[in-house]
Amino acid sequence: MSDTILEILQFAKENDVKFIHLAFCDLFGIPKSVSIMPEELTRAFRHGISFDASAIQGFGTIECSDLFLMPDSSAVSVLPWRSPYEQVMRIFCDVKRPDGSDFTSDSRYILKQAVNRCADMGYVCQIGTEGEFYLFQNDADGNPTTIPFDQAGYGDTFPLDKGEDLRREICLTLEGMDIRPETSHHERGPGQNEVDFRYSDALTAADNFLSFKSVVKSVAAQNGLYASFLPKPLLTRSGSGLHINISLSQGDRNLFQMAPQHSPRAESFIAGILHHIREITVFLNPLTNSYRRLGAFEAPGYITWSHQNRSQLIRIPASFGEYQRMELRSADSACNPYLAFALLIHAGLDGIEQEMVLPEACNQNLYENAAYAKEQNIQSLPQSLAEALEAAQDSAFVKRILPEDVRATYFSEKRKEWESYRQAEDSHQFEMSSFFHLI
Repeated sequence: MSDTILEILQFAKENDVKFIHLAFCDLFGIPKSVSIMPEELTRAFRHGISFDASAIQGFGTIECSDLFLMPDSSAVSVLPWRSPYEQVMRIFCDVKRPDGSDFTSDSRYILKQAVNRCADMGYVCQIGTEGEFYLFQNDADGNPTTIPFDQAGYGDTFPLDKGEDLRREICLTLEGMDIRPETSHHERGPGQNEVDFRYSDALTAADNFLSFKSVVKSVAAQNGLYASFLPKPLLTRSGSGLHINISLSQGDRNLFQMAPQHSPRAESFIAGILHHIREITVFLNPLTNSYRRLGAFEAPGYITWSHQNRSQLIRIPASFGEYQRMELRSADSACNPYLAFALLIHAGLDGIEQEMVLPEACNQNLYENAAYAKEQNIQSLPQSLAEALEAAQDSAFVKRILPEDVRATYFSEKRKEWESYRQAEDSHQFEMSSFFHLI
């Protein structure tokens, strides 16, 4: 065993760890875990812990259902909201086959392959997320409602902003798990909040995003509230997005630093994402509800880029030094972050390999000037789950990156979702009853 694993085993013994959650997620980004007692931790690191893969969407069948969770010794944290005298540890896991080989349909494995491609090309990709969510009141029986926790707006403070203390508790809890939030504030919608994270390597960023969602929901529940990451829970108010900040380094140089102008490789990386974005939107915006958000309240609707302009799909924010980056503004928190990050990295690397040319920046406010988009023949993002699904199914890029069984399961479930949505008498009520309690 490695020294790191031995240190983890010693920590668990010395700190009265009573329970270990072996964490992973299904194909659609829904967190899962299998819990073990501390006496089983050595076995877990040596051989993995088996689970019924046929019960997890996209993981297996009844005929071939045994897979193993192999703890990743670099992805360990203690859950700080548990008793300090009976601590609970959470470890993200890789999924293995019984013979010890990688389960190539595991989305965490798919992201690792993207990271490896990056390294083979001589680059390091760093990702930071900005996650938006709503806080809603519960009813007398403890069930969530769609009544916002407050009526505050962007950047408001207490007493208008009732979520200030809760955001602080969220950030301190994350810090206790060695996750680094940088800023937090009240967002535009009533009861809507945002927490932004310092950049990290892509795999850690994906692990941390799942932890973030779990912490937000747990802290909200402990305070008698319900936290929702649904992209558009309130039809007439701002949607909740997941802004993904990406930078690319070669050696000690951040290629997104402007000195005195853009790096051609950074421009090609952005061009690659713009080129492939329609094909991967179904993975970035995976619900019918996702498409209610796009194109309104500062959520992009067109495939464009600019400096600072918040109506664009990709913007280069005003920042300095190591913080210079690109920001993708279309994704939402219903996505599987491992698949989302993997596809974005591969798209950008395709742009570099093929020396794609970045088109001219668009400096128009496209929310107020749709006529300009039409005149300039600017391509729009998919406007429905069906349109996004069709683009992905026809994509040679998606076929190259994602295994056949991943595509088959994902597309099948999304086709079912679209048909149920299309046939529903009240389409928004269908979305709320299907996803409000999950996302």
